[in-house]
Amino acid sequence: MKFFYTLLFALISITLTAQDTYLHCGKLIDTKSGKMLTERTIVVSGNKISKVEIGYTEGESGDIIIDLKDKTVMPGLIDMHVHMESESNPKAYLERYTNNEADVAYNSVGFAKTTLMAGFTTVRDLGGSGVNIALKKAIAQGKIDGPRIFTAGKSLATTGGHADPTNGGNKALIGDPGPKDGVVNSVEDAKKAVRQRYKNGADLIKITATGGVLSVAKSSSNPQFTVEEIKAICKTAKDYGFHVAAHAHGDEGMQRAIIGGVTTIEHGTLMSTKTMDLMKKNKAYLVPTITAGKEVTEKATIAGYYPDVIVPKALEIGPQIQDTFKKAYKRGVRIAFGTDAGVFKHGQNAKEFGYMVEAGMPAITAIQCATIVNAKVLNMSKELGQIAPDFIADIVAVNDDPSKEIKTMENVVFVMKEGKIYKQ
Repeated sequence: MKFFYTLLFALISITLTAQDTYLHCGKLIDTKSGKMLTERTIVVSGNKISKVEIGYTEGESGDIIIDLKDKTVMPGLIDMHVHMESESNPKAYLERYTNNEADVAYNSVGFAKTTLMAGFTTVRDLGGSGVNIALKKAIAQGKIDGPRIFTAGKSLATTGGHADPTNGGNKALIGDPGPKDGVVNSVEDAKKAVRQRYKNGADLIKITATGGVLSVAKSSSNPQFTVEEIKAICKTAKDYGFHVAAHAHGDEGMQRAIIGGVTTIEHGTLMSTKTMDLMKKNKAYLVPTITAGKEVTEKATIAGYYPDVIVPKALEIGPQIQDTFKKAYKRGVRIAFGTDAGVFKHGQNAKEFGYMVEAGMPAITAIQCATIVNAKVLNMSKELGQIAPDFIADIVAVNDDPSKEIKTMENVVFVMKEGKIYKQ
């Protein structure tokens, strides 16, 4: 009988012992130091990294060993500017009126999985209809596969501004949207709009501080908020634990946004050296979205792809984004990795690395922007962006050494998110 209980206890112990995963990594990017390490073993226990060991070590019987000895391994990538509800196509403007929320939701499921399989285990969604909030929840609950999402819900705009959802609509449809719909025209509207985003389940605030390229409106760059309105947004956002991202192409609108207290400037196309220095002083980040600039420039040459009002804006703004990034980086502006995926096909986010390197940023620095830097902006620097003990086990791998061949980032061959393998 004693032997029976001893055996039973042993079987229960084995059953309750969690199975660990050992990743044998030929090369490992240490994003904290910016160094390339060789011959390391990452031990994953549950959804966390428990150890990083020198050499190739093995665990107990029953533990899983993954051979990545001929790969380069790094933390899961973070894209700070995506739109998970949509993807550019010639019918996109018509679909705003023909698609229902259910259609948007079904499409977003595919976009989310594609993004994860490209190695982006975390994204910041900067504006949609609100379906992006439901998508975030569905992924977090394990109902569908996708990246961890931090979402702004519906972007904030002024009447007729870049993110006014009724721009270009029939008079019978446009109405007079207000703070509930993300349209702000006063300091009081600004406060209410932020609180509404909190109520809806957003994680941060996105404002359109200037005109934009893809809205059905004339200007690509005029300032669209007052400094007082932006200050009210940022102050209220801080009360609710939010940071604020500001879409901005025009220089005056950027300056107002930085003075108002935003954390990130998205695009930054017409940024002056004065604005760059203001960003440095206020410790704001530039999210360049070079890939989107390249995409809109190309698509604007295709007859009928965009409404006529958009074409000259795309041809004006698109070609300048990479050069602005180059100047801002050289001047010492903080850079956070972001692409504006959705303006181009989801899953092609890693093209941004090539454009950043082409403009003069070292490959490892670009990868740091997409890992340790972005984790800091998201206030997740103790959980994301590094391969180290107690960090969440978001891990990806590519075939080659990106410091020598940056295009390898466009072919991620291994994806783990929270300890679960999605691609091998």
